[in-house]
Amino acid sequence: MTMVRDTTASASGRPLIRTDLPFPGRREGKVRDIYSLTTEGKDPPRLLIIATDRISAFDVVLPTPIPGKGKLLGEISTRWFSFIRSLNLIGDHLLATDASDLGGLDAEQRSDLEGRVMICRAADVIPVEFVIRGYLAGAGWNAYAQSGSICGVRLPAGLRRAEKLAKPIFTPTTKAIAGHDEPMEYEQACAVAGRDVVDRLREVSLKIYTAGAEYALARGTILADTKFEFGYALDRDGRRTDELILIDEVLTPDSSRYWPVEAYEPGREQENFDKQFVRNYLQALVESGKWDKTPPGPELPREIVANTLARYVEVRDRLFGTS
Repeated sequence: MTMVRDTTASASGRPLIRTDLPFPGRREGKVRDIYSLTTEGKDPPRLLIIATDRISAFDVVLPTPIPGKGKLLGEISTRWFSFIRSLNLIGDHLLATDASDLGGLDAEQRSDLEGRVMICRAADVIPVEFVIRGYLAGAGWNAYAQSGSICGVRLPAGLRRAEKLAKPIFTPTTKAIAGHDEPMEYEQACAVAGRDVVDRLREVSLKIYTAGAEYALARGTILADTKFEFGYALDRDGRRTDELILIDEVLTPDSSRYWPVEAYEPGREQENFDKQFVRNYLQALVESGKWDKTPPGPELPREIVANTLARYVEVRDRLFGTS
């Protein structure tokens, strides 16, 4: 693995765990803080999305941050947005990534936010996550092992764990406000979002995944699966338009499963570039009776933090080169 270079969250050297900025509508997700940005009716509503150094596992935000993780996620997502735009498949919500575009902040706040900011078009979010799987892993493997299918998609018998599928498949999930996202079948997704919309966004998602997987593979990295989120762009009065756009982060190690191609071997758990390293550590605590997957989560040892960050750094370097 690459040696860790991105070891700080900001120019101040502090990990960014939580923000408290002079903007309205603050919301706090597991990893990101979100604010509303005033446009005074001149432009459609905008959101400020900030990638912190928080990390979650088993739907619990852990007390130990991964310093620099948010900046890495911001860089990876921004690079992928540029790549996806070159495909000319769909618009997206990203408008700017420069903290200097934000008024009302002091120098320290701007420093802390550098590399973490996405200024985005607001959207009416479609409550379906468009999960695309090219390999049999994670929850997909568990479902297949039990029933031979994933989200109603029947697969051939005898497939091995982490095996490449004959072609990528669409396996949607709910978009839960709290708790776990739950698997859905195609017809359920259509009932939620409309058949025409699901068909279009399924096609877009499959095309983005296929292009992204080819790009990654040429750089020694397998994109095993990922999820996309979409919404309807809002007009200047905050009303939903008919324009569908790609939202949220895209193709990051937090929303995707990446493996090094040189270590790939079907039939077993793969080396990875995501937070599975943290999950494996926590699962060992669960199995030994030291944690029950409820808040508060346990502190992470220094070596777990360092090795987790190293994986984020390496996948960034593999995909887009060193910074």
